[in-house]
Amino acid sequence: MGAEAARYDRKAGVRPRRASEYKKYRARVSLAKKAAGWIAGGSLAVFVVIIAAAIINEGTAAFVKQLSMVNPFYFFIALLLMFLSNAMRYPKWSLYMKRLGIRISSAKNFVIYLSMYSMEITPGRWGRAIVSYTINSLTRTTFANIFPAIVADIFTDFSGFAVVSVGAALLLDQYVALSLGITALLLLPFLFLYVKTPFDFIRKRLGHMRRLKPMFRDALVYFKSNKKIRAADYLYSMAFTIPSMLLNGVVLYFVILSFGVRLPVGAMPEVIFIFSSSLLLGAISGIPAALGVTDAALIGYLVLFFGNVGIDFGLASIIAIFFRIVNWWFVEGFGFAALAYTFRYWKVPSQQGR
Repeated sequence: MGAEAARYDRKAGVRPRRASEYKKYRARVSLAKKAAGWIAGGSLAVFVVIIAAAIINEGTAAFVKQLSMVNPFYFFIALLLMFLSNAMRYPKWSLYMKRLGIRISSAKNFVIYLSMYSMEITPGRWGRAIVSYTINSLTRTTFANIFPAIVADIFTDFSGFAVVSVGAALLLDQYVALSLGITALLLLPFLFLYVKTPFDFIRKRLGHMRRLKPMFRDALVYFKSNKKIRAADYLYSMAFTIPSMLLNGVVLYFVILSFGVRLPVGAMPEVIFIFSSSLLLGAISGIPAALGVTDAALIGYLVLFFGNVGIDFGLASIIAIFFRIVNWWFVEGFGFAALAYTFRYWKVPSQQGR
């Protein structure tokens, strides 16, 4: 594998990998793609159900009229803001990598970061762990040492949602208890990832089991590496996450504007609450891509808060569909594009592994 492997290293900037390992990782990605396809099909099915319900409720003519009102300019702004909202959280990911001692060039690291969004379809967004294969290819860092960055990224994202949702509820003086309850349910699983006591309890009783020993060994490495990310780093992360989540609310605002609804800027607290609460409800459901749950919450909240300005069930249904296109389909799109680009770091010379 000598000369060809060396040429490949200079071109792609990765260390040689055995072909068997590469095939294993690609098989897992193939499975993820299939799962994404099924979930995308499920999302389309949800859209069909929403459209059917809207037509039954409002009539075909009214639904088509509302659909034709969309302003492409506002919708384009929503797409642009959605990408910006995700990209502006990159500094916290970069900090986690620095704390863990993982050194990758900024350009490559940014693409790797974007590739995580290809797995937003997975329950709890834990599919973001797919970036560990890319990072391992580039640096040979083990999964257990990479995982703390993934946990921290998901945790701060969810914490940002929670802060924005509870803050909006307090500002509106409505649904405060609901927002706090959802937040508690959402963040509870992270106790097992940040508090080592439950793990020690389980390891003490099951650590003798041969099949579980590798898992316990990796978990010990994870908890040790996790300590490298400091409390101050999480506060730093929220300085990027909270504005990002607020910007997500602005995305929904522009989607609403794109259908000719004259919604004043003063209604932004309601819009932000609708966005954050709908996504939190979807997150705690555990359903891939929160299919149906977030959509139903969006429609219900839009009618509840803005029925007085002309957002009826039919229009709320269309707004929910278009927002999900921006918030989910578009994000998945640039995430998969970034993931496909990172595959070049997984490649191996043809004669390797022989």
